[in-house]
Parts: sequence; structure tokens; C-alpha cells
Amino acid sequence: MTKSKDEKLPKLRGRTLKKSEKITEISFLAPSVTGVLLFFILPFFVVVYYSVIDNPINHEFVFFDNFVSIVQNEAFLMAAKNTTLFSVIAVPLVVVLSLLLALLLDSKIPFKSQLRASFLCPMMVPTASIVLVWQVMFHKYGTVNQLLEVFEIESVDWLKTPLGMTVVILMFLWKNLGYNMILFLAAISNIPNDILEVATLEGAGAFYKFFHLKLRYLSPTILFVTVLSLINSFKIFREVYLLTGDYPDSLYMIQHFMNNTFSLLEYQKLSSSAIIMSLVMVVVIAFLFIAEYWFGKDVE
Repeated sequence: MTKSKDEKLPKLRGRTLKKSEKITEISFLAPSVTGVLLFFILPFFVVVYYSVIDNPINHEFVFFDNFVSIVQNEAFLMAAKNTTLFSVIAVPLVVVLSLLLALLLDSKIPFKSQLRASFLCPMMVPTASIVLVWQVMFHKYGTVNQLLEVFEIESVDWLKTPLGMTVVILMFLWKNLGYNMILFLAAISNIPNDILEVATLEGAGAFYKFFHLKLRYLSPTILFVTVLSLINSFKIFREVYLLTGDYPDSLYMIQHFMNNTFSLLEYQKLSSSAIIMSLVMVVVIAFLFIAEYWFGKDVE
């Protein structure tokens, strides 16, 4: 038997409502999708295109020749070495120190709120102001050298020697410790108290609870903070540029190389170095995800 019109109307209305809902969803998503396509996806393919041509004028494909020349470029190798050295030292330091500070502030100590606020203060200071203060402190005739002279220690030109890396690492730690600490405090507060109480009743010490319980639950936050700190370590170019200029000796970073190649309109070098750096970042972050999965896979 054929269905009457009255029985078909509810189904037609339901289909019309579903179509209108889909149209509404698509209309809301369209601006975001368009923005991602225009400002992220399309530029990525443009960079890939520039990395396999000789120059933007001839548009002759050279495939991997630009990558080979970049890997053999002394300026790029020096920038990659300095950037790797900085990230290898600064990122683990900022993760470990911020975790220790979070554990300290999570314990019963006086003036916790004041200490928490003081560690967040560097986030409110503009970059130019930070650089000005550090220039005054670590200049050849700055505050640090004046203090060293009191103890009859010879003054050092911090920013023009290999010690400049130490200055930048200290600046990175000072600027990023507070934010990472807040992230760890939030993660520590979400650790189930009943598990810690059971461990205490069974005679587990503070060492065991930290390494076998707390670290397991903190592993996703440790991963997030590590990736965030790694990204921030590549943003240190602003401070280094304002401190030392275009061509610092011991502080010549990947961003310096990219900035200088952009100024010289060498887009093929810029694109090739950007892709190499992106691939390295993808490999490092993938390794961090695998390590986090292996370490925290048995946490419910």
C-alpha cells in the first residue's frame, strides 16, 4: 500500500531540517576553513613550490638542488648548530624547572599566591623592555660586570662571546617558567587524590609516588609543555635580534638565516630551510608523542 501524504510530510520536514542544519553548520565553518586555506595551506604549497625552483623569475624546476646547497651552506650549518644547542639546553631546563616550581607551590609553603603572581610577571613585560633590561645587565660595562669587579673578577663582554648563549638561555627561562608552571599546577590538581592516599597507606614514599604515580598522570602535560617550549625556543629570535643585530657570532640562529635570506630575496633558500626545519620539528614532535604514549599508556 502507498503511504498517504500526511504520513510523508513529517519525513520531508525532517529531511528539510537536516539540510538546513547542515547548511547552517557549513556557513559557520566556512570563514574558519577559508582562513586556514588562505593563510596556512596555500602558503605551505607556495613554500614547497619555491623550494624546488631555481628562482621566482625563471621558475625552472631543480628538484632537490636547493636542499643540497642549503645543507652545504656554512651559514645554515652554523645557524642549525646554534639553534639545536640552544633548544637542547633550554627546553629540558625550562620543563624540569617549571615542574619543580609547580611541585613546590603545590606543597604547603607561605606566600604561594604571591610567588605564583611573581613568576607570571615576565609575561606582561614587552619584548623591547626585556631586551633593554638585559642589555643594561650584561653589557661590557653593565650591572653584572660591575658586581664581578667587586669580587675582583675580570669583566666579560657577555653578548659578543660564547657566553652570550648563556645570557639568552637565562632570558628564555625567566620569560617562560611562569606560564609552564601554571600549566603543571593545573595538571597536578587533577591527579586523583585517592590513588595517592592508597599509596601512602601502603607505605609508598614521596620518591615512589612522584616517579611512579604523579609523573604518569603528568605525562600528557609534560608533552604539551615540551612542545610549547620547543616552539617558543624558535621564537627567541626577537630577543636575540634586538640584543645583537643581524649577524651575531655565537648567537646566529635559524631565524637569522631565514631573515637574512628574505632580505636578499633568496626565496629558494628561505623555502628550503623552512621545509628542513619543519621536517625536523615533525620528527621531534612525533618522537615525543611516542615517548609519552609509551610512558603513560597504562594510566587509566
